Amino acid sequence: MATESSSAKRWLPLEANPEVMNQFLWGLGLSPDAAECNDVFGLDDELLEMVPKPVLAVLFLYPITKKSEEERIEQDKEIKDKVHSDKVYFMKQTVGNACGTIGLLHAIGNITSEIKLSEGSFLDKFFKSTANMTPMERARFLENDSQIEDAHSVAVTAGETPATDDADTHFICLACVDGELYELDGRKAGPISHGASSPATLLKDATKVMKKFIDKNPDTLNFNVIAISKRT
Repeated sequence: MATESSSAKRWLPLEANPEVMNQFLWGLGLSPDAAECNDVFGLDDELLEMVPKPVLAVLFLYPITKKSEEERIEQDKEIKDKVHSDKVYFMKQTVGNACGTIGLLHAIGNITSEIKLSEGSFLDKFFKSTANMTPMERARFLENDSQIEDAHSVAVTAGETPATDDADTHFICLACVDGELYELDGRKAGPISHGASSPATLLKDATKVMKKFIDKNPDTLNFNVIAISKRT
């Protein structure tokens, strides 16, 4: 949840807790009948089968290490030269420890055609207001919005573990947009395509990406996966 923040503002990190995230999103305007966050207890096939379907997006929490930071810097050089679908909703992260909220906004922002947002709610107004902004403009818009900051603070206090400012883990979102699986990380220069995907195969496709992160960190179990599933 750490960040190389271009803002002095820092929040306390959001807990990787589906119940907390559900209350957060529902309170901001996601219809409880539209979608919900669920734990993914493991990446083996039988555990993936337990996840409510269809899965609309995946949040992945992983540890930030010296190696992961070096890779991010190298990736940024390549990302700037790559073209991605203009349908991808992407925003930068300028607030320290805001990656949980950014991850959720990346998820909701890329599935608005699949879900219902309450008219006039924070999420409804946020995505309408930022639709034509650049990723950095969206970050500044978020940074200056007291409603989302207050909601984030309430969600932090609802967690089961005390929040600390020096988090060394980070949330990213994996979503299928326009037939491609995208890694959405506000600390990176832009969206990263991981190849072809579909709503039906999103969870399994995302699992392949997450396993690569996990394989690079064999000495830690500090990972967490949360699926945002459509309620049917």
